[in-house]
Order: sequence, then C-alpha cells, then structure tokens
Amino acid sequence: MKILHTADWHVGKVLKGRSRVDEHREVLRELVAAARSHDVDAVIVAGDLFDTSAPTPEAQSLVLNALMALRGDGRDVVVLAGNHDNPQLLEVYRPVLGRLGLHVIGSFRRPDQGGTLAFTARSGEPVRLAVLPFLSHRYVVRAAEVLTGTAAEHNRDYAARIGELIGALTAGFHADTVNLVTTHGTLPGGAFGGGEREAQSIFSYYFEPTAFPPATQYAALGHLHRRQQIPGPCPIWYSGSPLAVDFGEEGNTPGALLVEVTPGRPAVVRELTFASARRLRTVRGTLEQLEGVDPGDDWLKVIVEEKPRVGLADDVRQLLSGAVDVMLDERFRPVPATRRAGTAGRSPRELFRDYLAATGRHDDQVAALFDRLHDEVSG
Repeated sequence: MKILHTADWHVGKVLKGRSRVDEHREVLRELVAAARSHDVDAVIVAGDLFDTSAPTPEAQSLVLNALMALRGDGRDVVVLAGNHDNPQLLEVYRPVLGRLGLHVIGSFRRPDQGGTLAFTARSGEPVRLAVLPFLSHRYVVRAAEVLTGTAAEHNRDYAARIGELIGALTAGFHADTVNLVTTHGTLPGGAFGGGEREAQSIFSYYFEPTAFPPATQYAALGHLHRRQQIPGPCPIWYSGSPLAVDFGEEGNTPGALLVEVTPGRPAVVRELTFASARRLRTVRGTLEQLEGVDPGDDWLKVIVEEKPRVGLADDVRQLLSGAVDVMLDERFRPVPATRRAGTAGRSPRELFRDYLAATGRHDDQVAALFDRLHDEVSG
C-alpha cells in the first residue's frame, strides 16, 4: 500500500502580522495533488493541523476542505491532535467526519475504542494503525489510568508512560498485517526545525525510539518541523512541515513523505518537496547594499548594518516589499546607559545629547524633537 505522511500544517500561522492564508491554501492544494498523482491508499496527518487551539473559521474551513479532498477516491485519512491543536475541537469533528470516512483522534483512546484502527487498504492489505495524539504531562497520567483502570504511579516519567501506551496500542500487530504507528512528540537526536513550541519539545517531553516495537513497519511522527529519519527498531520518520513556519526554518525543505509498505517488510520511504509557499530568507547589509538585493517573492528578515536613526525600518520596508522583520546588526545596537559623574549644572538638552551619544542612539531629529518638547513643558 502507499501512504502519504504529512504533519505540522500550522494553518492560521501569521508571520510578523502578515497573513499566510493564501500560502496555506496553495500548499494544501499541492498536498492533495500529490495524493492523487501518486494514487495513495491512505493519508496520515500526524498533528498540528492548526497553529492555535482557537483557530479562526477561515483556518478551519481550509483544513476541513483539504481533509475532504484527501479523502477523495476512497482514501483512508487519519488525523490526530498535535500540541498546537485543541483536542476537544478535534473530538467535536470526530463523529461528523467519521460518517464521511475520516478517522479523527483528538484525545487518547483505548485500542478497542479507536486507539488502534483496523481497516483494509484500497490495495487490499489488512492494516493495523496505532494512533497516539500529543499528550501533556497531566494527560499522559489520565491516559494511563484509562488504559489500566488503576491509579497511576506518579513517580514514573513521561517516556515510560508513553512507552506503555504505545505498547498497549500495538499489541494487536500481526505478521500478516501492515503495522503502523503515528504520534506527535519529540525523540532524542531529532533535529529541530526552528519553529517548534520549545516548552513542549524538550527535557521531560522526550520519549525513546524503543517505544516502537520491532513489528512496526513504519512510525509516522509529527512535531519536529524538519523532515528526517530517526534511528530505531523500525523505520521512524518526521515528515516535517509543508512550509517554513518562521525564519528559524529557512534551511528546511518543505514537503511530505511517500511511503510504500507491505506485510512483513520495512517501509520504503520517498521524500516529496513542495514549492508553492513563499521562501523565507535573511539578508543583511547597509541601506546602500540592500538596494542591490532582489527580494523576489520571498519573505525577508533584514539585518541592517547601520547606526539606528528615526525612520530606518520604514526606509528598509519601502526598499524591500517582502521585509517582515527589520533589526539592527548587534554591532550597531544601542548599549545600556551608565550613570556618569559631573552632570551637575548641565542643561537637560546637554544631558539628553550625552545619553544619545553614550548609547549609540544619536539622531539629530530625535534631539530636535526633545528640544521642542522641553520648551513646551518648561514654558
């Protein structure tokens, strides 16, 4: 069977206040086109459909229409909640989309209550798919209680609990079925893409690749935005995001993964790249040097190598229409002012000009504005 593995859409994400709705629309069209052109049997969306737990109606419309398009031609579509998603919202979608043939899992479910899906692929293979949405620390305890029916032992760490849950969800794997796992979380050794929510990605939120049993033929992960394979007892992959979420992800190659798998054999993985989103790029230089930059259709972070002055950022944005983040090179950033001796008897105008010079902020227009304000206040 063929699987299209995708994750980390982050629909609704803005970039320094700039809407990216049109980019997301084009990227999701590219994703649907890939599902059709490669005639995949199933699509796994491994979390973070939305950028926020309270997505706008426009963001929800984009996501739901994309999911319905992916479902076309009878494909199985499996969706789970990531750490940016609202699991309760996905549970609201669950019964409605379930009637339309989509499998939506917002919260942890026992294997016999939707946590382990059993279906026959369009290509004829029997499939077992264990689904574990993102679980915070407090919810991983609740999930363990739901699974065992006993009080959780609070001294067990997050990784151990996740391992127990995956073990329960994969207990029904057989040699004659296609055995898959999908979840949303952080594995040690994974390279961060740059736009992940750090508090839910590091330290006690790690779990080990050994949580996946060797009988697993493919583990489809979401959360890290850089497409990559993780060493482990089975093929383990992050699909990465289909577009660069912020400037920390300039070096990423957006796309998805095409997976071919049959019972008893490890998956064969092929990387797909997408090009419909605008590129994110950092440029630097003086204003004169920036005049020679071709902005193209890129979103730009501009690092200016000049002393600060009034209107500098506006000049940069007028010069480079795609500039969404303008900042000073650290060599030209103002330094904190220090208290100086010998200020007695000096006028406010002299003190203010000394302050501007000492902090690297000197600007004739600012000094003139201060004089004007001082005259108005002092009468």
